[in-house]
Amino acid sequence: MTSTASELRTRKWTRDHYLVSTDPSLVPIADLNAAFASEACYWAKPLPEPAVAEMLQQSLCFGLYDLVGPAGSAFIGFARVITDFTTFAFVTDVWVDPSTQGKGLGRWLVGCVQEVLEGMPHLRRSMLLTSDWERSVPFYERLMKMEVFGSRPGEGAAIMQMKGRGYVI
Repeated sequence: MTSTASELRTRKWTRDHYLVSTDPSLVPIADLNAAFASEACYWAKPLPEPAVAEMLQQSLCFGLYDLVGPAGSAFIGFARVITDFTTFAFVTDVWVDPSTQGKGLGRWLVGCVQEVLEGMPHLRRSMLLTSDWERSVPFYERLMKMEVFGSRPGEGAAIMQMKGRGYVI
C-alpha cells in the first residue's frame, strides 16, 4: 500500500512553461539557501546544507520551476508544508523570485498547496504565520480560506487557520 506521504511527494502541475512539483529531490539546496538569504525571505536565513536537506525530507515541499529559463530549468519559487499528512498542516516559507512576480505564479503555487490541503480528507486544521498584514493576510484569506485568529490586525504576526473536513469543534 502506498502511503499518503509517498503519493503527495509525487504531485506535479504544469502551466505554460512552468512546473510545480512536490518532489523534494528537485529543490536545489544552494538556490533555496540563496532565497533564504534574500530580503524577499525576511523571516529566514540560510542554513547548513545538511539541515536544508533534512528539512526538505521532513516536509511536503512545493518547488516552482521555469522550464525554459536561459540556463535550462530555473528554481523560481517555493512553499513548504510541515504536516503529519493526515490531520494537521503548517504552511511556511512561501517565496517567489521577485524577478518573476506579477505573472500570477504565487497565486498558482499557493493554489497547488491549497488543492493538496483540500484533498486531505481528515485534515482538521492548516495554519500559517505572516507579519505582512497589508498584502499577505488578504492574499491567504482569499486563496486559502485562512482566517486570522488569536491576534490583532497590525500587532505582531498574524496567526491564520483554515478548518478542514476533519475539524469537529
